[in-house]
Amino acid sequence: MSKNGSAYGQAAGDTDFRKKYDLDEYAAKAKEREAAEKEERKARWEAKMAGKKYHKPMDGSETFTTARSATQDFSKLVGTSTLVPAGAGVGKRGRGAGFYCEACDLTFKDNLQWVEHTNSMQHQRAIGATGEVRRATAEEVHARIDALWDREQERKREQVVSLQERLEVRKEEEEREREEKRRKRKELEERRRLEKEAAAKIKTEYGEDVRIEGEHDEDDMMAAMGFTGFGTTAKK
Repeated sequence: MSKNGSAYGQAAGDTDFRKKYDLDEYAAKAKEREAAEKEERKARWEAKMAGKKYHKPMDGSETFTTARSATQDFSKLVGTSTLVPAGAGVGKRGRGAGFYCEACDLTFKDNLQWVEHTNSMQHQRAIGATGEVRRATAEEVHARIDALWDREQERKREQVVSLQERLEVRKEEEEREREEKRRKRKELEERRRLEKEAAAKIKTEYGEDVRIEGEHDEDDMMAAMGFTGFGTTAKK
């Protein structure tokens, strides 16, 4: 049987659908990657020998460092749990239990380490920032001050800070609660008075033999149970 033949005597062409790879292209890519890794190892070693910390070199596409637009609310994470696969992260590298930085693929066990990392040059270079802040113009400074002032005034209006003001607010709340209780009590007394007046009017018009709904419920229940009254058994 020929080399390209099959057990049925036909050409073995059932694998023609598979993707053909250019071995020379992938060999060139592997060579470039190995050269870049070698250069990085050399730069790391030189930085270590000079007593400095290694940072990824800039390629010219970086932008100025800006303030974070989103805030991280750590208080909502108190008392929560997160499921992570076993062996997902070794040390800080990889996603594990804690605060994860997707840009650097690092996990930190507390929020202080996470905040310090986001402000570090390592993180800034990973997100494409230079670590330098652009000098703001006078108009931008004035606009920022106005925005902060408006936000502070809104916060002060929403919360009371002094003890005297808190006592006054509490006093007003207690007064409103007492007024609501008085209103409900008056409504209940007025409803009972109207019911009594309506019952008295019916008895006046139709006589004492008329039964008012709910008037003799207790007597009817005692009669059904065979009780005529609750008297004392003590001998006189």
